[in-house]
Amino acid sequence: MRITIRRGDTLWYVSQLFNVPLQLLIDSNPNVNPQSLAVGKEIDVPGYITESYTIKSGDTFWEIATRRRLSLETLLRANPRMDPLRLRVGETIRIPVRVTDLVVNWRTQYDYETLTRDINRLVDIYPFLRRNRAGNSVMGKEIAELRIGNGPKNVHFDGSFHANEWTTTPMLMRFVNEYLIALTNRGTIRGLYMAPFYSETSLSVVPMVNPDGVNLVIHGLPDQEPYRSQVLRINNGSTDFSGWKANINGVDLNDQFPARWYIEARRREQQPSPANYPGTAPLTEPEAQAIARLTRERNYNRVLAFHTQGEVIYWGFLGYEPPESRVLVNEFSRVSGYRAVRYVDSYAGYKDWFIQEWRRPGFTVEMGTGPKPIPLGQFAEIYQENLGIFLASLYM
Repeated sequence: MRITIRRGDTLWYVSQLFNVPLQLLIDSNPNVNPQSLAVGKEIDVPGYITESYTIKSGDTFWEIATRRRLSLETLLRANPRMDPLRLRVGETIRIPVRVTDLVVNWRTQYDYETLTRDINRLVDIYPFLRRNRAGNSVMGKEIAELRIGNGPKNVHFDGSFHANEWTTTPMLMRFVNEYLIALTNRGTIRGLYMAPFYSETSLSVVPMVNPDGVNLVIHGLPDQEPYRSQVLRINNGSTDFSGWKANINGVDLNDQFPARWYIEARRREQQPSPANYPGTAPLTEPEAQAIARLTRERNYNRVLAFHTQGEVIYWGFLGYEPPESRVLVNEFSRVSGYRAVRYVDSYAGYKDWFIQEWRRPGFTVEMGTGPKPIPLGQFAEIYQENLGIFLASLYM
């Protein structure tokens, strides 16, 4: 919600008026000098939207504010051009409304368009949420990164490396939404106050690494050539893409990283395939390139890649993982009930590469059990299993 600065205003006063943390207000207005507010300038107040209200006979600002449990001043700030003493029946005013409910539409088949709408909505309500274009998919879709917090501990989550594991995306987006609500409203998640994590942790989330593949699984054949003909050929003429893990080029993005990639290349598929083709070399695909570039730029302290399924957490790679990894995975396992597995005969994955290159904790979390894509009816239960992992990643 936007308001207009008046003479004598400070950001501290505005934060008190709307009961939002001062740092979130500062971070929502990066182009505003907190020490010198220009009268007449508009600023963003996080955590609020406005609703339209039509003036009825007998209405006054005081009565409207009282009915809505608002201070008179907040109502006046939302309507700076209105004369409260000269309200006319039929006029429309704006009512500030504090957002306390989720806006992420997680109860649906979560395609790229749904993700984009939800991100736009969140950035509008919570302007301290930073959006970055990490890169583009083969078909030109944005690979969005969301960033929350200013702390020295850099934590990264990502989802939907594999197309038919797209339920990982609404899982991450729901957590982002809950975190934003708790931060803005000075609230808790599972009894933990979220405010300290904002100054202690910088959270980076790439909710959908493989948007082309996700849309293929959910909607079927794309209209655009040459991709339409290409995926039909790779899928042996079938229009059933429920088993498709790869990107639109038929390359498995989680077999694309230079962590003994040559081993996977010898024993995996040797040509573009719905699953398990590592490509002609590491990092040939723009989606994998985007994640690798982002990881180098952000210098993460730990990364968690969310997949489905198996209720297991993979946490080691060739002995390169630090002792901290064991401590973390034991906590992740405790709060989720998932089994911790240190080593498997698998290479070239994102967490493998991260552990190898940085010698820092990296994890692959396999959410839930059952078919892929996981049925939406299981979403709430699986989300609660993983909520503890999300939180532990921030507080440990």
